[in-house]
Amino acid sequence: MITIGKMLQQLLSSLVRKPATSRYPFEKAVMPAKFRGRLKFYPEKCIGCKLCMKDCPTGAIEIKKLGEKQFEADIYLDRCIYCAQCVDSCPKKALAITPEFELAQLNRKNLITVTKPDPSAISAKPQATTEKPA
Repeated sequence: MITIGKMLQQLLSSLVRKPATSRYPFEKAVMPAKFRGRLKFYPEKCIGCKLCMKDCPTGAIEIKKLGEKQFEADIYLDRCIYCAQCVDSCPKKALAITPEFELAQLNRKNLITVTKPDPSAISAKPQATTEKPA
């Protein structure tokens, strides 16, 4: 049992000491390097090999072909266990991890991230012609 003298000594010492905890909601937390947070997909880098889908232990990634060399990714953050195996297996580095960790949602549908290629980047590419020169 702690005596009143020891308790008073502990109370006074904690009043002058710096707190051991962070002020998280009021001050943004800084994540360490290589923190595994939200996944980010870069559709312009994707080649459609689907290795990320095969390596994902929870089936949280779906790669869909939109056109020739155009892919979109559906990332289900509610299934993801943030192991980053998909990031490691991607040969073109089309997936990356971000330090973003505040992902709580009231609606589960908000945890589905659909990333499509930028339409302006697609239309900026020259179109191949099928006509033969005369």
